[in-house]
Amino acid sequence: MDAAPHGLGCCAMPSPRTHRPLLVGMLVAGTVGGAALLVIAATSGMAWFDSPLAVGPPSDTPAGMVWVPGGTFRMGGEDPHPGKRADELPVHDVALDGFWMDATEVTNAQFAAFVAATGYATAAERTPRREDFAGQTDIAAIPDEMLVPGSICFNPNFDRETLRQGFPGWEYQVWRQVEGANWREPEGPGSSIANRMDHPVVHVAWDDAVAYCRWAGKDLPTEAEWEYAARGGRVGATYPWGNELRPDGQWRNNIWQGKFPFENQARDGFAATAPVQSFPPNDYGLFDMSGNVWEWCADWYRPDYYENSKRRNPAGPDKSFDPDEPRIPKRVQRGGSFMCSDDYCIGYRAAARMKGDPSSGAFHTGFRCVVRAAKLDEYRNAPAHQARAQ
Repeated sequence: MDAAPHGLGCCAMPSPRTHRPLLVGMLVAGTVGGAALLVIAATSGMAWFDSPLAVGPPSDTPAGMVWVPGGTFRMGGEDPHPGKRADELPVHDVALDGFWMDATEVTNAQFAAFVAATGYATAAERTPRREDFAGQTDIAAIPDEMLVPGSICFNPNFDRETLRQGFPGWEYQVWRQVEGANWREPEGPGSSIANRMDHPVVHVAWDDAVAYCRWAGKDLPTEAEWEYAARGGRVGATYPWGNELRPDGQWRNNIWQGKFPFENQARDGFAATAPVQSFPPNDYGLFDMSGNVWEWCADWYRPDYYENSKRRNPAGPDKSFDPDEPRIPKRVQRGGSFMCSDDYCIGYRAAARMKGDPSSGAFHTGFRCVVRAAKLDEYRNAPAHQARAQ
């Protein structure tokens, strides 16, 4: 059963580390949850710092996470890459308080633990209703056979003779809705994750990712947090490790090699998802911030948001607008996936933005989580950790 999905993206020797200088005025000791908190204040040139930034961790780092120190950075498409898009501009200054981020994308094993503890069923496992699509399309025209559980997969048997490229949404010709596809059976009935428990979970909608976060006492990262973390302290670099796609001839990310969508040469060793930590981390110790799977962010998507973004801990616009599909609200996705190539979306660049329908998952979309210092107690008291303590 083929159908056009809504808002799907396509769907990485490091250069010397060059941190953006912080305008340091003074170090201030504070406390969060009874623990010391290192903060930093700016005294010149950054009048938009109305209070000190949290830089150092307020507590021990949670298992499987990495502390991302607070600071400032230039957000957006500052690099000269020809794949840069208009929604990456203008480049603008952002200041962020420090936070913890999952070192890897959430894996099948981690998501399975959540489902086992809660009985949660993902969007792909539930039967959709016509009213779910109200305001997006003529719901009376939706055929009954489309209202079945399933998710979006790549269609390797797309018609190569009739395929047309070069217009918005052309990639819908190579996707298909697969009945029964979900996180447990990624390619549809009969497929399995039994040998992929260390791969990122896929076929999760934004709402599914948020449900996992609530159970774990975490949050989805904001788009600004995601890009800042991906850059790993490097200034204006194209990729999380620098400006060369293949330093010393080595692949640093899981992406598509060959002409998309006709030939995937899998020269990086993977034709689909890769186990997390298959490639070196960035300078913050974060894996797969480029390629493997797209990652949901907390923010609504607008192509013009950077023109009006807050500069301190921005959390995105109040509502979504995607001019390509104006009737469908979108959430931000970041990082690119194994479906991204250098002749298609190039979504594996640190500045690249993508968007997706939050009610839909896909075969190349996952997520990772953050914990902010202000919500440390919420993390400690989350159902996931209370169950372990009993």
